[in-house]
Amino acid sequence: MQLSTSEISELIKSRLENFSTSAEARTQGTVISVTDGIVRIHGLSNVMAGEMIEFPGNTFGLALNLERDSVGAVVLGDYEHITEGDICKCTVISKVHRSKHTTIVMNT
Repeated sequence: MQLSTSEISELIKSRLENFSTSAEARTQGTVISVTDGIVRIHGLSNVMAGEMIEFPGNTFGLALNLERDSVGAVVLGDYEHITEGDICKCTVISKVHRSKHTTIVMNT
């Protein structure tokens, strides 16, 4: 059985339309410093390198520097509203795949 490119395209479009994602809080942390879009966080003991972190104001960051007592993360977007003492949440989102037309978030 051979599929045409239009059939494959329609199949992909229908799957993407029905694709849903969710993020759930696993652990919480407290922002201890913010400098030039780099945030130091205390309390995210279960975060993994490359995992997305949710900050107040629907802002996300990427966990990069994992240390014993703190986590360093780069904020993806505007960071001026993030202040010391803000609560941030660890999510289960760890991979983001981008193409020209779509963004697919993979939960692992």
